[in-house]
Amino acid sequence: MLKKFNCMACHAIDQKRLGPPLKNVAAKYAGDNSAAAMLAKKIQVGGAGAWGQMPMPAQPQVSDADAQTLAEYILSLK
Repeated sequence: MLKKFNCMACHAIDQKRLGPPLKNVAAKYAGDNSAAAMLAKKIQVGGAGAWGQMPMPAQPQVSDADAQTLAEYILSLK
């Protein structure tokens, strides 16, 4: 799914690209029970400020279910 929705154009698992490494996202939100829902929404509507000035563009084509799956996967990275 990361490739299907082009997430890897800006993110990598353990290296900084335009966006933060996905492992860093997992570490930042570790233990936060509301993180998966928040990240799923951010995938769909975009955001800015949490990781610097570079905004994350909205991905409205990602379904609710796929956004939730992506968020849960990202949070599972260690």
